[in-house]
Amino acid sequence: MSDAPETPPETSPDARPDPRLVQLVEVWHSACDEFVALVRDLPREQWALPTDLDGWTVKDNVAHTAHLEAVLAGAPEETIQVDEAPHVKSLMCYYTEQGVLARRGRDMDALADEIEQAVERRYAALLAEPPVDGSARPAKTPGDVPWDLRTLLSNRPFDVWMHEQDIRRAVGRPGGYERAAAQHVLTVLGRGLPMVVGKRVAPAPGTVVRVSVPEAALSWTVAVGDDGRAAPADHRAPATATVELGAEDFVVLAGGRRGPERTSPVIEGDEDLARRLLESLVVTP
Repeated sequence: MSDAPETPPETSPDARPDPRLVQLVEVWHSACDEFVALVRDLPREQWALPTDLDGWTVKDNVAHTAHLEAVLAGAPEETIQVDEAPHVKSLMCYYTEQGVLARRGRDMDALADEIEQAVERRYAALLAEPPVDGSARPAKTPGDVPWDLRTLLSNRPFDVWMHEQDIRRAVGRPGGYERAAAQHVLTVLGRGLPMVVGKRVAPAPGTVVRVSVPEAALSWTVAVGDDGRAAPADHRAPATATVELGAEDFVVLAGGRRGPERTSPVIEGDEDLARRLLESLVVTP
């Protein structure tokens, strides 16, 4: 990680905002509003409940969100000693753990305030200068990862909504699947299916796999070409294996939160192929 991000290139004063990027900003802003509303409504006895993320409690998910939103809004990075732990598996894990540890002494109201204030600062800046070029380098990314602006703007509603769901599952308060952020997350996860099929499952050329999530009115069909590469295919193509999942089951599988044994897929066709797909479905760290 570099000590400071590169200065983003200047854009033409005549450049028009990209409506796709502007929409991502709005999805992120509404996701943050919903996240904060949930956090403010959690009783103290639920703060320490474990979540599907190894080593993280409900409060840790909130602290992580506060950390990233704060640094993206211009707050200084914290440097905290992180001891070895089973869930700290990479440099990015080490980075995110620093933000959580730095906030251990704060209560939920303070964390909610931090998120709310950081989001409003960054939202105001994005309204004042709407994004125009998704390929531009952002002024700041989490851990200074080399993302372009499009990736950053897509990641933030994704990350916020996923952590809201981590909290909701832990405290037994399902919800939020009717919102724009949920549709965004499921769509992003679905885009990873060609990689999963082609590189991890690696079935024979001519194989067609279909994954559907009827609750979200989403379905993806992936076909393996003669070169062994997998790509999106026509939904009318006969499938070698079809896997139907509930929306939450799809999220916890593709999001790496739970394994197939804790979900209830409906399988048609080649069951072995479908099982291999389910075991390989993780597309987020």
